[in-house]
Amino acid sequence: MPKKEEHVVITVMGQDRVGIVAGVSKILAECGANILDLTSTKMRDTFVMIILVDTSRSKVDLKVLQGLLRKKGKELGVHVSAQHEDIFRFMHRV
Repeated sequence: MPKKEEHVVITVMGQDRVGIVAGVSKILAECGANILDLTSTKMRDTFVMIILVDTSRSKVDLKVLQGLLRKKGKELGVHVSAQHEDIFRFMHRV
């Protein structure tokens, strides 16, 4: 029986620069997380990206993934946050 998908929402915000998408997606690939959907935009000078990933086959748990993404965000000069989809939806309900 296939493992049930576990969705995590990743948000990235900061000054636009080369390598943000590549840096974040590399971490996800190395951890075995699959990108299901990705959207990005620039709001004035701020780069904003939201990624929905399936972590059901990830080699690491959510806490480790959060730490790796935060570290990469610091290297890239952007803020990176990762939350389980249920938490994200609960926090952003209207």
